[in-house]
Amino acid sequence: MSTISREEVARLAGLARIDLTETELTRLAGELDVIVESVARVQEVATADVPATSHPIPMTNVFRADVVEAPLSVAQALSGAPEAQDGRFAVPQILGEDA
Repeated sequence: MSTISREEVARLAGLARIDLTETELTRLAGELDVIVESVARVQEVATADVPATSHPIPMTNVFRADVVEAPLSVAQALSGAPEAQDGRFAVPQILGEDA
């Protein structure tokens, strides 16, 4: 028993402003019908005693705990910089403007 007709697909395509050929309408009606039947089968199995799940396996957080720590000092932050000037990172000028 088909639940999605060509006319319904054509109406939806028109609402979405999608231009479909006659062949596409027929093909999509069949494909959408398979999808609707599949969802109906899943709804038959998903009874009240089956718990809802978002993932098939348990998910765990792999990140470390967010713990407040002392920040780096200026000297520590600049220790790996190729060049520093007045307590800041020194980078090449790129805009050609006078500093």
